[in-house]
Amino acid sequence: MAASPLSSERLLDGTDAAPLFTPFSLSGVELANRFVMAPMTRQFSPDGVPGEDVAGYYARRAAHVGLIVTEGTYVDHPSAGTSDRVPRFYGEQPLAGWRRVVDAVHAVGGRIVPQLWHLGAGRAAGAPPHPEAAVFSPSGRRGDGTVVGDEASTKEIDEVIASFARAAADARRAGFDGVELHGAHGYLLDQFFWLETNRRADGYGGSLANRARLGAEVVAAVRGEVGPDLPVIYRFSQWKGGDYDARIAETPDELEALLTPLVDAGVTALHASTRRYWRPAFDGSPRTLAGWARNLTGLPTIAIGSIGVPTAFRGDDEGAAATLSLAPLLDLFNRGEFDLVGLGRALLSEPAWTTKLRDRRLSEIRPYDQADNSRLT
Repeated sequence: MAASPLSSERLLDGTDAAPLFTPFSLSGVELANRFVMAPMTRQFSPDGVPGEDVAGYYARRAAHVGLIVTEGTYVDHPSAGTSDRVPRFYGEQPLAGWRRVVDAVHAVGGRIVPQLWHLGAGRAAGAPPHPEAAVFSPSGRRGDGTVVGDEASTKEIDEVIASFARAAADARRAGFDGVELHGAHGYLLDQFFWLETNRRADGYGGSLANRARLGAEVVAAVRGEVGPDLPVIYRFSQWKGGDYDARIAETPDELEALLTPLVDAGVTALHASTRRYWRPAFDGSPRTLAGWARNLTGLPTIAIGSIGVPTAFRGDDEGAAATLSLAPLLDLFNRGEFDLVGLGRALLSEPAWTTKLRDRRLSEIRPYDQADNSRLT
């Protein structure tokens, strides 16, 4: 049974959402409003090829948000991922499928970027390794200390960087409006950031700047392929899949040391992935992770984490009542903590969520219900 409709009292809570419907220019790409569809893995692409259903899925939502970030897509390195239903971003058929997606999104006036993804050792947690692909990770270990392979060689690192660069070049040729690099949640780029998974003693390990080196080199290679103007977004997080207390930075200074190399390499915007967008990032300040990223770098940021849904992501806790009310979100936005707002589950259940919010047709919004997941298109 579907969840009951939302009430204006619960969602708007006396606030005015109009500021979120102002346009925004992301490195010259004009966005109609401040809402971004967040990347959500769906595994609806048999043999890694996004079909017409995928094009329709994104187009239905592109008509209502400023920007679509696709689900994670595997780059062409053989160790990038294992699922044959996650879309690939290489090969004739997958790239032809992505061109159809771009055309469908642009036909409704939308903007779209692919999320380029390499799982690294994270793939060993959820799927058996491909028999022809070794696990690729900074130190051959997962965050819990499990050994999953050998330390990546510098030659292998160069090959991974080249894979991201090729995907970015293909994204530009396919007509995408930019790219996003997945550097969060315990996947490859994040594994180099995180001390628990990066125990290297060379130029890719040790200091914060060294741990940021691979991310920066990927950004630089991508920037070299897409040119000086196309947006390059970098998604990062403190938390990892299965380890919600993990942290890549304990202080704002440490966060700055990790983000500055990315900025210097050519990042356009930062996507600060959190599970609760309103939570302070560090002790001693109410500023959120997106707010710190914006403050430290001067770049536009995307805030995300349980926005517009009745329960917080992966369980509830104190303060989770803030998830449905947009009052805290508008307060943070008006204070300049972030520029764009990421929506995930809210858009799964209701493609027109933002338009119905804008028009105050709140009783028509279909709330997210996990039980309906398999039917959401």
